[in-house]
Amino acid sequence: MNKVALPTPEQLVRKTFARFTDEEIIPKAREMDEAEEFPRWMFEKIARTGAYGIRYPRSVGGAGGTTTQFCIMVEEIARGSMSVAAFTAMQCLMGTNFIFEYGTPEHHERLLKPAIRGEKVACFALTEADAATDLGGVKTTAVRDGDNWVINGSKTWITNAPVADFFTVLCQTDKTKGLKGLNFFLIERGTPGLYISKKFDKLGTRATEISELAFTDVRIPFENRLGKEGQGVGNLMRILAVIRTMTAALSIGLARAAFDHSKRYAMERTQFKQRIGSFQLIQQKIANMATDIWAAELMTYKTAEMIDQGQRALKEASMSKYFASEVACRCADEATRIFGAYSYSMEYDVQRFYRDCRFLLFGGGTSEILQTIISRECGVF
Repeated sequence: MNKVALPTPEQLVRKTFARFTDEEIIPKAREMDEAEEFPRWMFEKIARTGAYGIRYPRSVGGAGGTTTQFCIMVEEIARGSMSVAAFTAMQCLMGTNFIFEYGTPEHHERLLKPAIRGEKVACFALTEADAATDLGGVKTTAVRDGDNWVINGSKTWITNAPVADFFTVLCQTDKTKGLKGLNFFLIERGTPGLYISKKFDKLGTRATEISELAFTDVRIPFENRLGKEGQGVGNLMRILAVIRTMTAALSIGLARAAFDHSKRYAMERTQFKQRIGSFQLIQQKIANMATDIWAAELMTYKTAEMIDQGQRALKEASMSKYFASEVACRCADEATRIFGAYSYSMEYDVQRFYRDCRFLLFGGGTSEILQTIISRECGVF
């Protein structure tokens, strides 16, 4: 399959994580999925590659890499297991970004650097039952009380929550200010009043644990507000393009896995005394998958390049995430059709691709809201 031409450092990143995925993740992917629990041993093994610090400077223990390199890494990992890619992306980006950008030196030493080393698990808590896309509906509050903040409310569908050591949590500090009253706060596991529900029983990404969080008079130090008052949404917007581009890269990884399995099966499976890959309708499916993946790669890595150049790229990131996540779902669906009844068996990995691809439709914005954002970015209101 065609690959986007990349400079030598990016090629080395792809080669390194492609080999890691082939040797370490793919042989264990089914085992991790069937266990339906966070594979800490894999989390620690990934940490030894330096993956969790790929986006961060060497001053905090990172590798000083680019957004493009980060996306290549998660794409290759997603090719092996979407579950592993999901908790890796959380550790590299959403779960640690706000601490890196707005945390104190003490936060960096005690939490960020250990997270980059894989010694602590990071978590990002944004979504609420009545506030997902609609951030204006956030009801979790943070009230100033002397030198402390007191947090009350709840969050849901929080990746890594059952195993996380610290949480970056979006709260409302002043309801009269709407979006300008939203801020992010750092809350550590074990803080009195923090309750973590049992993990959700999910359709896919079963080796990534997700649960609810509840806060009842959770008291944290004043310096645990991450960023200046009222700038939470603005700070989120600054990394949103990276989140969406990263999700597009995850989507490409899964789509590639579905394609590779489909191509191999089409050349092995025989019907009517010939390989099914000789049938034009199967060839059409393979051709459509390859074309979709190539287009998604061009979009995604052009967007990553724009981000690395300091461009805003919100429209392009929204386009890339929207298109690539739909491509992943189309490829997973076509794979089940090529495998036929065997795709209904847990023996073959295509059933996992079909289940896991749904995860990509929601994280970073649904296809429906992304289409609205793209339209607005094009000047249509």
